[in-house]
Amino acid sequence: MSVPGNLVSSLAMALRWGDMDAYGHANNTVYFRFFEEARIVWLSSLELGGVTASTGPVIIKTSATFLKELTHPATVVVETYADKAGNTSLDTYHMLKDSQTGEVYAEGYAKIVWVDRTTKSSTSLPDTLRALAAS
Repeated sequence: MSVPGNLVSSLAMALRWGDMDAYGHANNTVYFRFFEEARIVWLSSLELGGVTASTGPVIIKTSATFLKELTHPATVVVETYADKAGNTSLDTYHMLKDSQTGEVYAEGYAKIVWVDRTTKSSTSLPDTLRALAAS
């Protein structure tokens, strides 16, 4: 499977027993939590958008395609890709893979808009993110 953009981060995480639902597999919201954690860790590693920063990311659109059932025990790797950058936004994609086999459990997408936290309006995307985006 091909994901658009440039690989910018890879993060391993364990599926917790409590992430399972009554059907014996990971609840669909868990996939979004994995994507969110990967995004937050990635942005923090760039020292962007921290809780005390005057600007930061807001997710305005997100989606997931569930490809394979995820069950406990499992360790997954979330790969994050930066694709198209606009004046105030960045398209990001995620691949959720098995850490041992590389099998893909899910693909995800999130459109990030950079906002001024005081005015609550969009502001210029940081140059650091723009530089990481696919050309």
